[in-house]
Amino acid sequence: QLQLVESGGGLVQPGGSLRLSCAASGFTLDYYAIGWFRQAPGKEREEISCITNNGYRTNYADSVKGRFTISRDNAKNTVYLQMNSLEPEDTAIYYCAANIKAYCSGAYNSWGQGTQVTVSS
Repeated sequence: QLQLVESGGGLVQPGGSLRLSCAASGFTLDYYAIGWFRQAPGKEREEISCITNNGYRTNYADSVKGRFTISRDNAKNTVYLQMNSLEPEDTAIYYCAANIKAYCSGAYNSWGQGTQVTVSS
């Protein structure tokens, strides 16, 4: 069974940091680009970052550029999202998803269950 599991969410104060992990089971991530998404209450889901299968290319939404860093360790079958300088506006459920392609240009067809990130004082 193909599965993605996110972890690392929680409550953090503004200006703080969190590192999210996205671990795969049932398949290897080596062949797929992986994206991170988030959805805040009352808002549409937003793609915030993506990394190619080999990790050579990444992209970021303007809302997180310069604060978030995506990376991957294919040996551990895991993708990470390092989030720094967190703001209350970053509060959302964060999801990872596997792209059908090695590059960040196709559709996403495997999703994790999400992890809650709350930024509040």
